[in-house]
Amino acid sequence: MDDIFYRKKLLRQEIRKRKALQSKEDYFSSSAMIMSGIEQLSVFQNANVILAYWSIQGEVYTHDFVRKWSQIKRILLPSVDEDTMLIKEYKSENQLISGDLFGIPEPEGSEFTDYNLIDFVIVPGVAFDRNNNRMGRGKAYYDKFLKHLTAYKSGICFDFQLVNEVPSDENDISMDIVISD
Repeated sequence: MDDIFYRKKLLRQEIRKRKALQSKEDYFSSSAMIMSGIEQLSVFQNANVILAYWSIQGEVYTHDFVRKWSQIKRILLPSVDEDTMLIKEYKSENQLISGDLFGIPEPEGSEFTDYNLIDFVIVPGVAFDRNNNRMGRGKAYYDKFLKHLTAYKSGICFDFQLVNEVPSDENDISMDIVISD
């Protein structure tokens, strides 16, 4: 078995155990602190078009952030089409539908393709390290997509998702910054 693949598998298992210990109160308060950290970044404040994500269980909670900032900035969210990540514009929660592949809520509507307009990206991950390397869930949706963007990339995670080293190779896209609680 490939060493990086195996090390990532072990790290995902370890993070899953850590997540199981997080209380609901801590989940929401830590998420609010992390998203506040994003809001304080000047690169975020100056951005007009933001690629965020609609969080699912275990990810930093982003729903309130997306609702709030969609009134002020242009917010985009991912949509998965088989093995490819697309993006669509978020206008309101009423426009969210269950995604085809994983059931993750995503915006209805046409694909947003003007990637050069994206100023700032908020990226979830299973784990990050101090060198801003990121490990996702293993399907490489974000890595494949982010290689096409020049936008500022901010990973977000809980403190227990920060590790000394994330196993990575040339296909893994690192972040410009990682914000945690």
